[in-house]
Amino acid sequence: METNSITEYNEFLHDNRIKVNKYLNRVLWFFVITGPAIASGVKAGIFPDITYLTCFSISAVVVALSAIHRLLLIKFPAKTMTCLFALSALNVLLVYMSVSHVSIYLTWFLVPLLSLLFCDKFIYFYAAIMNYVLMVITAWVTAPYVAAHQTEFDGRIAYFRDLIGGFTIESVIMFASGFIIGKLTLEYFRRLFDQYKLIRDQERSMEEKMDILDSMAEIYDNVNLIDFTQNIEMSLRDAEQKKHGVDLNAQTHTLMNQKLKNQVMPDQVDEFLNFTNIKTLRGRLSNKKLISADFIDVVSGWFRAQYITVDTTPDGIPNVVIYTTRNVDEEKRREEHLIRISMTDEMTRLYNRRCFDEDLKEIRESTLSDDFAIFSIDVNGLKKVNDTLGHAAGDELIKGAADCLALSVGKKGKVYRTGGDEFMAIVHTDRPEEIRATIKKKAAEWHGVYSDEVTMSIGFATHAAHPDATVDELERIADSEMYIDKNQFYKERGIERRRS
Repeated sequence: METNSITEYNEFLHDNRIKVNKYLNRVLWFFVITGPAIASGVKAGIFPDITYLTCFSISAVVVALSAIHRLLLIKFPAKTMTCLFALSALNVLLVYMSVSHVSIYLTWFLVPLLSLLFCDKFIYFYAAIMNYVLMVITAWVTAPYVAAHQTEFDGRIAYFRDLIGGFTIESVIMFASGFIIGKLTLEYFRRLFDQYKLIRDQERSMEEKMDILDSMAEIYDNVNLIDFTQNIEMSLRDAEQKKHGVDLNAQTHTLMNQKLKNQVMPDQVDEFLNFTNIKTLRGRLSNKKLISADFIDVVSGWFRAQYITVDTTPDGIPNVVIYTTRNVDEEKRREEHLIRISMTDEMTRLYNRRCFDEDLKEIRESTLSDDFAIFSIDVNGLKKVNDTLGHAAGDELIKGAADCLALSVGKKGKVYRTGGDEFMAIVHTDRPEEIRATIKKKAAEWHGVYSDEVTMSIGFATHAAHPDATVDELERIADSEMYIDKNQFYKERGIERRRS
C-alpha cells in the first residue's frame, strides 16, 4: 500500500482499539451483576459452597477493575496497556470465580477470542498465553477441592493431570483457530480498506471531473457528454441534464450536432458532418486527448468544435467523450490580423517577400490559368536619391512607387515589395501591357515633397505567351524583361548605370 494508505489504515486500527476498549469497559461494568446473580444461585441452592461474602467480593472487584479501566480509557484510549488491562481484568474475574468454585470453564476461552477484536498479534499472543498460565494456576489451586468431591480421581495430582490435559488440547486448538481467524480478519480488513479507498478515490476523481465539467459548461457555448459504454448523450449546459439514447446502428450524429449543422455555413456543412460523425469518432480519437476543427456559424461567426477524451479502454479507445463548442470569432480576427501583419510590408502596406514565397508555393501546386501574369518591377535611381536627398526622400520614393502599383493592379491581383526597391506583382489579366502602361502613367503623374518624379522599370511574363513555362521560369523571364527595360531607361537618359 502507498504511504498515505498505510497511514489511513493505521488510523483505522487506532480508532478500532478505542471502540473495542469502550465496549469491553461496558462488558466489565455489566459483570457487576455477576455477584447478585451468583447470590441468587446461592439462595436457590445451586451454589452450596459459595458464600454471600464471595458474591459481594466479586462485584466489588469488578467495580474496581471497571473503574481503573475507565480511567485508562479516558487518558490512554488506544494504548496497548489499556487493551491488556481489559483482558487481564476479565481473566482476574475468571480466576476469582473459579477459586470461589463457580464453574465457568467455557468462559476461559472467550477472553483470547475477544482479544482478536483488537486486530493485533501481540495482544492476541498475550491473551492466549496469560489465559493458559492462569488456567493452569487456577486448576492447581482448585484441584484439592474438586478431587475431594469427585470419587473418580485418586487425588489432587490425578485430577490436575486430567484437567490440564484437556485444557492444553483445547488451548492449542483455540490458539491455532484464533491465530487463523485473526490473520484472515486482518487480511480481510486490508482488502476491504483498499477497496474502500479505491472506491473513495474513484468517487473523488469523478467529483473532480464533474467539477471540471461544470466549469467547462460555463466556458463553452455547448458541452455535451457522450458515453459509448451506455450509448447516451447528455447536455451539461441544461439544468435538467437529461440523458438521450444514442443508436450507433442508425445514428451518425448526436442531437446537438443535428441542430448545429443548420447554423454552419453551407460550404462547410459536409466538412462539419464528417468531423462530428460519431460512428467514426472513436477511431479518430483513439490514443488522443482531443481533436478539434473550426467552422463558421452564419450568425455568430467562427466557432471551434472539440472532442475531449475523458475515459478510455486499456488500448486507448474512448469510452466517454466531452464534445464542446466555443465561439472563437474574435480569436480568428486576431489571428487573421497577425497573419496580415506578418505578410505585409510595414512601410508600403503591400504584401511582403514572405507572402510572395507562400503564394508561389501554392501556385506551384496548381495549374496556371490562361490569364496568369507575373510582373517584376524595380524603382529607378533610389540609391542616388538616398545619397543626395537622404533616406526620408528614398522612403518617399518607395511609398510613391507602391501607391502607383497598388492603384494600377487594383483587384486584378496582388503587389509585393520583395526587396528595398524591388516589387513583384501576380495578376490575372489578358492585357498585361495595359497594366504596365497604367503603372508608368501614374508614376509620371506622381510628385513628392523631396522628389518630383518616380520611375520604374517593368517586365512581365504571361502563361499565354509561354504555355510550357513553370511559374519560376515565368518569374525569371519577367526579371529579364525588367532589366531590359531598366537598361533602356538609363540609355535614354544618358546615365551611367554604375554611378546611379
